[in-house]
Amino acid sequence: MNSRLQEITALFYRIFLVYFFYSLTRFLFIYFNNDLLNIATLRRAIELNYYGIRFDSTSIVYINLIFIFFSIIPWSKTTSKNYQIALFWTYFLFNGLGIALQFIDFVYYRYNLNRLMSNFIEVIEYEENKAFLIVHFLIEYYYLILLFLIFMISWKWLYDRIPIIPEKILNSKNYIIMSIIFFLSVITLSIMGARGGDLKKSTRPITIIDAMNNVDNPIHADIILNTPFTIIRTLNQNEFKKRNFFKKEDVLKILSPIKQYNKINNIPKPNIIIFILESMGREYWGSMNERKSIPNYISYTPFLDSLANHSLVFTNSFATSRKSIHGMPSILAGIPSFKVSYASSRYSKQKIQSIVSIANELNYKTSFFHGAENGSMGFLGFSNTLGFQKYYGRKEFNNDKEYDGFWGIWDEPFLQFMKLKLDEMETPFLSTVFTITSHEPYIIPKIYKEKFNKGELEMHQCVEYTDFSIKKFFEKSKETDWFKNTIFIFTADHGNQTFYPFYKKTINQFANPLMIYKPDSNFIGKDNRLTSHLDIYPTIVNLLGYEKPFRSWGKSLMNDNYNDSFVINYFGADSYFIMNEKYICIHDGTKAIGFYDIEDKNLEINLISKRNIEMNVLEKKCSVFLQDYFNRIISNKM
Repeated sequence: MNSRLQEITALFYRIFLVYFFYSLTRFLFIYFNNDLLNIATLRRAIELNYYGIRFDSTSIVYINLIFIFFSIIPWSKTTSKNYQIALFWTYFLFNGLGIALQFIDFVYYRYNLNRLMSNFIEVIEYEENKAFLIVHFLIEYYYLILLFLIFMISWKWLYDRIPIIPEKILNSKNYIIMSIIFFLSVITLSIMGARGGDLKKSTRPITIIDAMNNVDNPIHADIILNTPFTIIRTLNQNEFKKRNFFKKEDVLKILSPIKQYNKINNIPKPNIIIFILESMGREYWGSMNERKSIPNYISYTPFLDSLANHSLVFTNSFATSRKSIHGMPSILAGIPSFKVSYASSRYSKQKIQSIVSIANELNYKTSFFHGAENGSMGFLGFSNTLGFQKYYGRKEFNNDKEYDGFWGIWDEPFLQFMKLKLDEMETPFLSTVFTITSHEPYIIPKIYKEKFNKGELEMHQCVEYTDFSIKKFFEKSKETDWFKNTIFIFTADHGNQTFYPFYKKTINQFANPLMIYKPDSNFIGKDNRLTSHLDIYPTIVNLLGYEKPFRSWGKSLMNDNYNDSFVINYFGADSYFIMNEKYICIHDGTKAIGFYDIEDKNLEINLISKRNIEMNVLEKKCSVFLQDYFNRIISNKM
């Protein structure tokens, strides 16, 4: 007699297995990233896993919708062998994909500092050699593939422990009653799971920000979350929504988004070269760490450190981007990228005011150099949006003997190529170069295999190689007519592998270099004021001698009187952080959910219960910034 009891038992057991393996992946996520997450005890890991069950429920319901539906429909064939085989493959194909996404996050999280979201494909979206890169990643992280296979084999073995034996319906009335109860009960539980736990009208389905509810350190929200959840919750979302909480006068007073500067004396239309150094965060630069008191510190930028002795060095600067594709708008136009990169959003093709547009207005020759395949990272398209007159990539370099086999042309020959092109350029010019070698897979030309310090991380020798490449570029450039009237700006798009505990701290993972050099100038010294990517755009506009009003949320670093510095970035779990010289505020997009002393870069002691007027001002600044940011982008007022 088929009363469906064995099917009920089997379904709940199979769904329990999904929860079990989601919990295992959460513990593995901690294991692979605990130098960043700082979970001190097993008890705390278990607590976070408990809080994560709500989020697992949502993912599990969505991923298993088809499996659940066909497990509960009232049909006489549900216990047949072929039907159960079909259910088996449905179950493992969908759940295998969900677990695979979590495995990707074991390694990708270290570079993104966020769980994967629906826009994760943008990392390789514009690459011509996608298949090659995917194969490379599979080889590089073979141990995760082996672990994944062990996971799935173990899962199948457990799945088979409760088989379903084919049955015939002998009592149709009993079968129908049981089927209706079974069907309605599972549907109700599934709706509760998809919402995150209950059916109350007073509650809404859980979202990413709800992961912040039970954590002291905001970064621990990434442990509570799971990757399928963050992808599902960000599918087809338009994060760019108008806000109207504050009056225009408030925005102008609090943010001063329109800047205007007087021309700096004695700088007759200088050339500008902006070095965006791939992944070369502040940790690697000795000149950025002289006052940090980091035990046994080693620098991997000997040339840049020597140049720093004759430069203006900003030792307390931070990135407002997480990926290379975020770096261009952040650095060149002062437009940070939050959950969704501006450069890959639906608004990215609109004309925007930037360093490039202003240089073009001042009759500069403008160019962009990137040694990768033309169009890689979306740089070609966005460089056109910015208005660069010339784009030089791997195609223009036209010598694949210098191709690294993965991303593009090695930094040393490509920078020499750039120097030759600059020699041909009419002055004044503004050029940007985005280097590529200091990047995974962390390789350098074979001829330099034993030349550079391998350091403690794979990244270290790549940093030294890029530093060496810049040195060779400078040695040749010093001989040119344009060199003495050129201002060099050095920064990075974001950081990369970290070694020193100081840079593993939550906020310091965004620590970024910023240095300005001009031969025989008074741009010399160490400046510890708080700065960020947003300040590069107005600083260069000031250096160009542009005297008209322009849009900028940053400030010129050439203006000694500037105050009220701040840094803003997307934090993860649908939240942001904004900091000034005194406090760090974690903000959920509407209000503050945490305040921390500026020295508490690991966000260990939440001061929200002791909030003061200064904290309230910082909270309001974040709210006003988000309103002005989204409204300007949506209204095409950039």
